[in-house]
Amino acid sequence: MLRPLAGLTVIEFEGIGPGPLAGRMLADHGAAVTAIVRPGKATLGNPETGGDEFLRRGKRVVALDLKRPAAVEEALAMIAGADALIEGARPGVMERLGLGPAESARVNPRLVYGRMTGWGQEGPLAQAAGHDLNYVALTGVLSLTERPGAAPIAPPTLIGDAGGALGLAFGVVSGVLAARTTGKGCVVDAAMIDIVAALSGIALWARATGMLDAGRPSIFYDSPFYDAYACADGRYVTIGPLEPQFYATLLVKLGLSDVDPKAQYDMRAWPALKARFGALFASRPSAEWRALLEGTDACFAPALTFAEAAEHPHNAARGLFRTRPDGGLDAAPAPRFSPL
Repeated sequence: MLRPLAGLTVIEFEGIGPGPLAGRMLADHGAAVTAIVRPGKATLGNPETGGDEFLRRGKRVVALDLKRPAAVEEALAMIAGADALIEGARPGVMERLGLGPAESARVNPRLVYGRMTGWGQEGPLAQAAGHDLNYVALTGVLSLTERPGAAPIAPPTLIGDAGGALGLAFGVVSGVLAARTTGKGCVVDAAMIDIVAALSGIALWARATGMLDAGRPSIFYDSPFYDAYACADGRYVTIGPLEPQFYATLLVKLGLSDVDPKAQYDMRAWPALKARFGALFASRPSAEWRALLEGTDACFAPALTFAEAAEHPHNAARGLFRTRPDGGLDAAPAPRFSPL
């Protein structure tokens, strides 16, 4: 596979979660990433089971106690030869260590200084602790998961943490491209709350068209054709044929010849039709629905566990997951690059 970031040198001051994931993304695509780790660094979750090796894939690891002046000087020497730096400390921590943007720019004016935080470098919440769910909630994006009578919940770590990591990686590469043109580095303020809001562009477009926050039934909450349905075996399958031609395909496959596909957006009919869909899917096990609908234009997919996803024929054909030497499951680098 083409590794387009070969030749890019990155110093990562290892934090927890999104920063290391951003570094791994850069390393996956060829960047030479050196992770500076703190001896005895806190891990995410249970300290008895938490490990850092998973997010250190492809990196060189150097342990430095940055409370020691000699270690700070060693870190600055490494920064002097780097294209980019990424860090995930609370605002002000790197400055107090003598490793902030100003100190780094003195030894490397072309440096791109990537900062990964939850709330940003400034603002009333800048110094507060937080996690993925909090950032998603404050941007309004969590409201996309609300359902009548149930608490809203987003997939853990995917939107705020992973989205933030992707935003930081994008910002670092963008900054490096600019530095190579102008000869001047920059600071990349990659706040997860900002990136979640930026990723909501399609949702905001849907809101502008009346599909969200409009005080009326929403295709994402209330329609019968965009939902997860329980099957006879207790497993779930999903359908999402928003377009008329795909909805028509679903109706044919389900044998619902009495349902008019042209009335797809008649919201008055949605409650009864949603109940009918629910009863129909609940009448047969998920394997039968997969045999009938998977691979068609009905916009269908079963809800799988990670283990099942790794074995799914489509994912296996694409090499979506990999087995680690310790037997654990990992995701392959993405996106993919190949010569023209």
